[in-house]
Amino acid sequence: MGGVPITAKYNVTMGFEVDGIVEKPDIIGAIFGQTEGLLGEELDLRELQRTGRISRIEVKLNNEGGKTIGEIIIPSSLDKAETALIIAAIETIDKVGPCTAKFYLKSIEDLREKKREQIIERAKEILDKWKKEKEVDTQEILEKIIKEVRALDIIKFGEDQLPAGPNVAVDDTIIIVEGRADVINLLKHGYKNAIAIEGASIPKTIIELSKTKTTIAFVDGDRAGELILKELLQVADIDYIAQAPPGKEVEELTAKEISKCLSNIIPAKEYFEQQTRKHVEKIKVALPENIEEKVKEHIGTLKATLYDEKGEKIKETSVRDLIFEIQQQNKVYGIIFDGVITQRIIDTAGEKDVKYIIGARIGSVVRRPPSITILTFDDVISLT
Repeated sequence: MGGVPITAKYNVTMGFEVDGIVEKPDIIGAIFGQTEGLLGEELDLRELQRTGRISRIEVKLNNEGGKTIGEIIIPSSLDKAETALIIAAIETIDKVGPCTAKFYLKSIEDLREKKREQIIERAKEILDKWKKEKEVDTQEILEKIIKEVRALDIIKFGEDQLPAGPNVAVDDTIIIVEGRADVINLLKHGYKNAIAIEGASIPKTIIELSKTKTTIAFVDGDRAGELILKELLQVADIDYIAQAPPGKEVEELTAKEISKCLSNIIPAKEYFEQQTRKHVEKIKVALPENIEEKVKEHIGTLKATLYDEKGEKIKETSVRDLIFEIQQQNKVYGIIFDGVITQRIIDTAGEKDVKYIIGARIGSVVRRPPSITILTFDDVISLT
C-alpha cells in the first residue's frame, strides 16, 4: 500500500513545525482538510491518491518542548507544474487542530534522474564484466551504451512540450525533424540540437524558435516529408534544407548517412527556387506568352491589373482597391500587382476561380489552394 509508486517521478520532502503536541493522524487530517477545494477537483489530494498519481503520504515527527516538528514525504507522478501547485497548497496550512503550524518545502528528488544514474552505473558494471570476458567486443559495446545513454537525454521543450535534444535552447543552430524517433536517432549519433514537429501542423514553438536561430529542416525522403517541408517554409523562418535519401526516414539513418545529408544542405531560398521552377514548367501554358513584359510594367507602380483567359486586360486599379475589384468581376483569370500577396487576397481570388496571382512578394500565407498558381515578380523574370 505505502511507499513510492512505480510511476513516481518526484519525491517531495516538506518540513513542518506545530506549536503544540500533535500526532500523525492530526498532520494527515490537516493536509487533506485544509487543501480540499483549493486547486479544484482534478488536483484534490484525495482524488490524486485514489488514482495513484500521489502515493501514500509518509509522516515523521518528534514531540519536544511542547512543540511538534517533523517532515512529510510525498511521492508524486504528476508533472513539475502540478507538483509545484500541490507543494504551494500545503504551504498554506497554518493550523493543525487548534495549534498554529508552519509547513515548508525542504527538497524535491527527481527519481528519474536517480534511476538514470543507476542505469548508467549498472551499464558500466556490465561493460566491465564483458570486457573481462571478451576483450574484442569492448569498443562495440561501449559505443552502443554511449548511444543509448545519449538517447536518455531527450527532453520536452517549449509550451508545446516538443521532443528535443538537450542543446536546443543553447545552440545557435537547430535541426527541425518530423517526430520523436528522429530526435532519438540524432541523439544516438551525437546531434543534441534537434527538435520534432510531432504532428500534422507546425507548432508555435517551432515558429518562434525559427525567428532567433539558424534552422535546418531535416525531413524524410518521401512525399510526406515534402509536404511537411512545404508547410514549414510557409509559416517558419527556415534557413537550410536537408532530406533523407529517397524512400528512407530520418529515424533509420546511420551515422554516415546523417552526416552526408547534413553536409549536403542547401539554402531554403535555393530549394524554393528549384521547386518553383518545376512548378512553373508544369503550368507555363496557363500564363500569357508576354507575361514577363506584363510583370515589368507593374514594378514600382503600386498598381494592379486583372486579366482574362487570353491575357487581355479587364481592369486596372490601385493595389489598395484590388480586393474590391476582384469581388466586382466575374471572369478574372489572372492578377498581376505591385504589392504583397496576402492570405486575404488569395482567399478572395479563390472565391472568384482566379487561376494565377503574381505579386512583388509573398507575405504570411498559410493556405494555398492547389487551383491557384502563386508567383513573385522574381519567379517570373528569372524563369521566363
